[in-house]
Amino acid sequence: MRAWTRALGLGLTFAALALAQGHEAEASDPWLGWKWANFAILAIGLGYLIRKSAPAFFKQRSEEIQKGIADAAREKKDAEVRAAAIELRLKGLDKEIEALRTSARAEIAAEGERIGRETEHRLERIQAQSAQEIALMSRAARDELRKYSAELALDLAQQRIRSRITSDVQESLLDGFLQDLGKSAAPGARN
Repeated sequence: MRAWTRALGLGLTFAALALAQGHEAEASDPWLGWKWANFAILAIGLGYLIRKSAPAFFKQRSEEIQKGIADAAREKKDAEVRAAAIELRLKGLDKEIEALRTSARAEIAAEGERIGRETEHRLERIQAQSAQEIALMSRAARDELRKYSAELALDLAQQRIRSRITSDVQESLLDGFLQDLGKSAAPGARN
């Protein structure tokens, strides 16, 4: 409150000095006192309105920013949990692939011993098909995981952009642009 009072007092003092120096001829103006009283009422009213509404506005804006930060942190934590799950799944996938290969080799070896030379050709074909299937399954699983992680990254980026560009920010940017445009298009304005 003291800062507002001081700023208002300084503003009134500077205005009085400027008017006294610039308009010495108006000293004989009978309405000069009423003009000063009108100015003082206007300045006090504006100061009161600003003092009354500014803290609530800034408090609300601070709360919105804090909420946005908390939401972004929560989204980041969720994304990290999902990424950890994907990594765990990838590690598990490698183990499953190795287990499949090991079991396929064991089956191939057992079949080879029982059937003999005639079926070696069939077993080699089965092994090649198993390797191809494993490679295809591995590639498909990795592609699916890459696609899922890319979608998560895009969703997070989209949410961050939407949280930063609110309608208030858009309106304030538009108002600033229109004010600058109005100043440059005003008659007698210099560039």
